[in-house]
Amino acid sequence: MFDSIFARLKQGHHTVPDPLTGMTLSDRFRGLPVLDSTKCPAGCGECVKACPTQSISQKGKDLRLDMGKCLFCTECFDACPSGAVSFSGDFSLSSRTREGLVIDKGLLNPRVEALEKQMMRLFGRSLKLRQVSAGGCNACEQDVAVLNNIVFDLSRFGVQFVASPRHADGLLITGPVTKNMKEALKLTYEAVASPKLVIAVGACAISGGPFMGNPEVHNGADSVLPVDLYIPGCPPHPLTILDGLLQLLGKTDPQKKDR
Repeated sequence: MFDSIFARLKQGHHTVPDPLTGMTLSDRFRGLPVLDSTKCPAGCGECVKACPTQSISQKGKDLRLDMGKCLFCTECFDACPSGAVSFSGDFSLSSRTREGLVIDKGLLNPRVEALEKQMMRLFGRSLKLRQVSAGGCNACEQDVAVLNNIVFDLSRFGVQFVASPRHADGLLITGPVTKNMKEALKLTYEAVASPKLVIAVGACAISGGPFMGNPEVHNGADSVLPVDLYIPGCPPHPLTILDGLLQLLGKTDPQKKDR
């Protein structure tokens, strides 16, 4: 018994801090894209040609990137001859609106605002979510599941996943919403009592991701349901998902550094 206690003390504290400010990730982590049009030759367009989902565009020297479509694959970074495109270590990427995911002329629109007063009164201390995989590859699903382990410990913030939509306050959706899942998703949404929330996690759930435009998918959750929170990535890091949820519930400081 004493050996077990000693080993536990030696391991220390593994849970991520609350709030998440000051967290640093590996240098290999690809977070918030950084666009520097001053380094971009007018009309170069190499990054645009390289992007597999057309998430980045260029008008003159001005670059524009839609994180809702971005796979964070670094193809644009590798193709850019002048270093105008890079990825920072900032994992805070979420938005209440689809437009808030767009980086235009190096600027990002205001993002996650906490829920309105009435919704906060209902869900601020306890939020139950039903996770729906609407045709996902299981990458986003895995990073959502990771939130329940000892490192992220989602339940300490009052957020839990439930087995039935009838026990839920909202849906957390992954996947591009395939034709076979459209009706099931709508029925699941209807089974959740109002008022309710919808959270789209990952590029597929936001825009269709690499499957965008395929006749077998519906290009994301908001083509079927109203979405209250968008969390981009392919897949998003668990900290990105956690940060978006905490901002939505007013449990972390939404004031980030200027971008």
